[in-house]
Amino acid sequence: MNPLNIEQLQQELAGKNPRFILKKALALFDNIVISFSGAEDVVLIDMAVGIRKDIKVFTLDTGRLHPETYRFIEKVRKHYGVEIELLTPDRAVLDDFVKRKGLFSFYEDGHEECCKIRKVEPLRRRLATVDAWITGQRRDQSLDTRQDIPEVHVDSVFSTAKNQLVKFNPLLNWKSAQVWDYIEANQVPYNDLHNRGFISIGCEPCTRPILPNQHERAGRWWWEESTKKECGLHVSKIDSSQD
Repeated sequence: MNPLNIEQLQQELAGKNPRFILKKALALFDNIVISFSGAEDVVLIDMAVGIRKDIKVFTLDTGRLHPETYRFIEKVRKHYGVEIELLTPDRAVLDDFVKRKGLFSFYEDGHEECCKIRKVEPLRRRLATVDAWITGQRRDQSLDTRQDIPEVHVDSVFSTAKNQLVKFNPLLNWKSAQVWDYIEANQVPYNDLHNRGFISIGCEPCTRPILPNQHERAGRWWWEESTKKECGLHVSKIDSSQD
């Protein structure tokens, strides 16, 4: 399929199971990476290694992760025998930001600037070198920002004039219970913080356990409005064009 017909591919993958979508993504693209941070992403790694051994995996090392998260990354690396590339912020930009605003400015003026430096820009640099990426995002993670996302689309945030980036979301239609059923059934490693009430896990200062019956992302940036529970890696605006 060259050039790639995104609209046709969306129709082919709509409502399909995660393994089917993964197989299609890995068959279409050699230069493709899996974004890894949470439980959903390890499910994708677990499936992907059974399809193709040479998968590429990266994670964002913001410098503010929980100790348990760093141990989790190493546990996944050893369990699957895969290399996990750690993406880090630009040191000069980060140093300037911390000198100007301190280590906890996000509690006062929002998380966007910090997330841009520690997450979005390192991700942008990495995605500029690939043709496609695979994420573990699910629709039910955010009723405000992820409801209209298809299983595959052109990434309007990280595509460039020279590179049309394609984004696959194999777990889009799964619920949290399905993710954890898979983890238990297949003995997939997970972050120890999940045993302590953490559901959606990000940086240590910006993540806390949730209370019973709270939405799973209520523990992220809890001091802000519920409509701001994104860090800039995923958006709801979808471009299905082939330009």
